[in-house]
Amino acid sequence: MCQLLGMNANVPTDICFSFEGFHHRGGRTDHHRDGWGVAFFEGPGVRLFIDSRATIESPIADFVRQYPIHSLNVIAHIRRATRGPVALVNTHPFQRELWGRYWVFAHNGTLEDFAPALEGRYRPVGQTDSELAFCWMLENLRRLFPKGQPELSVLYEALWEAARELSAFGVFNFLLSNGDYLFAHCSDHLSYIVRKAPFGQAHLVDEDLTVDFSALAGPDDRVSVIATQPLTDNEIWTPFQVGELKVFHNGEPVPM
Repeated sequence: MCQLLGMNANVPTDICFSFEGFHHRGGRTDHHRDGWGVAFFEGPGVRLFIDSRATIESPIADFVRQYPIHSLNVIAHIRRATRGPVALVNTHPFQRELWGRYWVFAHNGTLEDFAPALEGRYRPVGQTDSELAFCWMLENLRRLFPKGQPELSVLYEALWEAARELSAFGVFNFLLSNGDYLFAHCSDHLSYIVRKAPFGQAHLVDEDLTVDFSALAGPDDRVSVIATQPLTDNEIWTPFQVGELKVFHNGEPVPM
């Protein structure tokens, strides 16, 4: 199983603490050594870092760990290859344009016998079922809403239906963002936590490191962190229900 990490905040926030623990799962505390990537939204722009090497061996991962890039939405992925060889072209997250905005996607799981006939605007460059599913989702959204992005409730329903269809082919945990919202879907394993006042200390599962968020965050700050498995062992993480799609905005889940 690959590993997913997402962050949604109401003020630009760095992901250094979470990524410090997360990157150990790329070959040290877990066996995901087939590449990794992380995308940071900055307004409509995206900083995308990917590497086909394991995170624990990647100089790019060291750079991300030490460079506090601030963002409202972040998606990261550590790969264990099941479809397509270990190569940069098969490394998540994937990025495409839709409705004049960048969309970023990362998937955990394997889709069996998924071979849709795409119309051609979105085509996978690599060989993964994940990138193929992303292209299919975007093509489906463009077909449903040719005039532009619909309101959130309508977009949510379309994504939920797409996730339901794709889940029929196998495990389809994913993170998806356009820089405004972060969507997260669970097929089997996904959890989240919302950090807000009163802030406390957090201790990583994968490394003996503790941070006191009360000394770093403002009283109105909110940050949601989504991960395949909880990253800390002294906080209460909420597991997703199987088949659940959540959308995060301004650092917390949006009631849908």
